[in-house]
Amino acid sequence: MKNLRILREEFGLSQQKLADLFNLSQQSIYKYENDLAEPDFQTVRQLADYFHTSVDYLIDYTDNPAPTKALVTIEYTSLELKHLELYRRLSPSLRKNLDEILTEITYDKDTVSR
Repeated sequence: MKNLRILREEFGLSQQKLADLFNLSQQSIYKYENDLAEPDFQTVRQLADYFHTSVDYLIDYTDNPAPTKALVTIEYTSLELKHLELYRRLSPSLRKNLDEILTEITYDKDTVSR
């Protein structure tokens, strides 16, 4: 969250003023900026919205402060999200095997040609 400090200073906000805006303590902002604590996801999203940036930028995953725009918005069920989480935990070879299995069992020769 080191980029939080950059954004806060660009907006001319003290740690206390930012804390007041989000009903947090000044100590929380200090800890976030110095990697001593991590805010919950809801707070990260609110901060990203406030500063018109992406969550990725706030958590130092990218150096680009511009918010990313999703090309397609897809609503996932909780079960679909759980499947995605489990899939991402698989090794590359197991992912390949699972991909092949899913392709085979969902293949409909009447509507799709290989």
